Amino acid sequence: MKNNSSLSCETCPLKDRAACKVLKQEERAQLSKIGHHLTVKRGETVFSAGDNNDISATLTSGALKISSFDSDGNEHILSLVHPAGFVGELFAPSAHHHIIALTDSQLCIFDRKRYEEAIERFPALAIALLQRTSDELHQSRNLIELIGQSASASISGLLLEFARAASHSPCHIADYFELPLSRGDIANLLGVKIETVSRIIRKFDRDGIIKLEGNRGVKICDQIALEGLTI
Repeated sequence: MKNNSSLSCETCPLKDRAACKVLKQEERAQLSKIGHHLTVKRGETVFSAGDNNDISATLTSGALKISSFDSDGNEHILSLVHPAGFVGELFAPSAHHHIIALTDSQLCIFDRKRYEEAIERFPALAIALLQRTSDELHQSRNLIELIGQSASASISGLLLEFARAASHSPCHIADYFELPLSRGDIANLLGVKIETVSRIIRKFDRDGIIKLEGNRGVKICDQIALEGLTI
């Protein structure tokens, strides 16, 4: 992990998407004084279960996964975090889950106690965080609903979730995104074999529903057909 410069909220590319968008300019300036940027490489752990819960963060670029591990060391992916997502358990003494970088990522890191004090000073920030928590709970439930469906339906649904997360508009999905999860991670999340994931994604590509570009790039070519596969 690498600590970077102090925050500059006015030049942040997510200033109109993150929870802090509700703050006035002078309030953002106050918030920026208690934080700094943190860069993490793919595979690095941001939080570990059981760690002292000293910091909270907003993801500004990249992607994270929230995971738990069973007694045999098997990983279970619980949810994903996309840019503008908030991580860190406020008002809790320790972290309950592992948060791991899926790609090279950057976060705005805040001392948890000072962030909690900022929430008390700026009620609008508390409401925005509550709304974001509700949205992320809804996204997590969507992921859970994919499990148990047919492999084709669950993978098409997951691709649509990634496209929504990559979009800057609440009304339209992104027509291009990069897969934040490896084929193995997708198989882990959905409870299918990695060979099944690869076979179905290649079939979507052959059928012209998506176009694979490079190792992780996905272009949505036929959104209606992709949505139809989720039914």
